[in-house]
Amino acid sequence: MDVSGSFSSSADSNGSGQEPHVLAVDDSLVDRKIVERLLKAFSCRVTTAESGMRALEYLGLRDDQQNTLNSNGSKVNLIITDYCMPGMTGYELLKKVKESSLLKEVPVVIMSSENIPTRISKCLEEGAEMFMLKPLKQSDMKKLRVQLMKC
Repeated sequence: MDVSGSFSSSADSNGSGQEPHVLAVDDSLVDRKIVERLLKAFSCRVTTAESGMRALEYLGLRDDQQNTLNSNGSKVNLIITDYCMPGMTGYELLKKVKESSLLKEVPVVIMSSENIPTRISKCLEEGAEMFMLKPLKQSDMKKLRVQLMKC
C-alpha cells in the first residue's frame, strides 16, 4: 500500500529482474494507482512516490544526500510524473533529473489534467520525452511502449 511518506514498489512478477523499472510520481493516490496498473499491464516494475521531494529522495538526488544511485541500488528506466503537485512541480523534478550526471539520460514523461500549450512546450524544451493528458488510459501506454522498449 502506498502511504504518505513512503514508497510503494511492485515486485518482479517473474523474478528475472528484466522488467523496465518505472518511477511514477503523483500527489493523487488514485492517479498513482491508475498509472501503476496501466504500467504493470506492460510488465513493468513500478515504484510510486507521492511528491517530487520523495522521488528525489528515492533517486538519491536530495540536497542532503550524496549524488549516488538510489539507496536501493535499483536502476530506474523511466520517470512519469504529474506536473502540478504541492511543494515541487513535475517541471522542477524534471529539471533536477536532467541536471544530474547520473540520471540525465533517464526519460521523463510529464502528465497533467490541464492542456496548456506553454506548459507543454516548456517541459519538452527542458528535456521531457513526452507530455500526456490525464486521466491516462490504456491507449496512452502504447505511446510509452517506445520508451519502455529502449530500457
